Amino acid sequence: MGKTCYRFFGGMLRTQEKWLNKMSQRGYRLASAGKIAYRFTECKPGEVAYKVEFIGHKSSRNAQDYHDFLEDMGYKVFYKNINLNVSIGKIRYRPWAEKGGRIATNHTTFNRELLIVEKKNDGKPFELHTSQEDLAEYYRSVRNPWLALFVMLAVFAGLYLSPGFCLWALLTAVPALFYQYRILQAERAARLRE
Repeated sequence: MGKTCYRFFGGMLRTQEKWLNKMSQRGYRLASAGKIAYRFTECKPGEVAYKVEFIGHKSSRNAQDYHDFLEDMGYKVFYKNINLNVSIGKIRYRPWAEKGGRIATNHTTFNRELLIVEKKNDGKPFELHTSQEDLAEYYRSVRNPWLALFVMLAVFAGLYLSPGFCLWALLTAVPALFYQYRILQAERAARLRE
């Protein structure tokens, strides 16, 4: 089947998506996504296109249903962790998640917060969210972890009068505001289409 290459990579959703599409343009398609490394195989340059989507807010059942739905649509789907945590037996509390997804363990959605979705490149734009309402809802799911982190850090900054906590709170406000802006854009576009 040709050469296989490995690549170590981490990063934000858009950065990861751009990088995967760049690898496709160079003639490599994703074969597997581990906790730390990605494995690629050779393909025709630009043969496939990628989207990366955050699903850390979903319950284990809803994440699996969404995964299965995308595969039924003909896409190839990979789970990916959002951070470089390679420990075993972790539990995370996610207050922003939907009911059933607030407690994440190795057996549910811990270390499977992202979906990498691959499709054959047919020249058409690759969009997973086709309605503005759906897009706004997706942006909410990405904004909420940043918003929860901002509130937590702001409370600590106020309690401890700490400039460090204040700086971190301000830094987490940037992505929260960015996604809030995207939510407002999508909602405005939805109202204009009515």
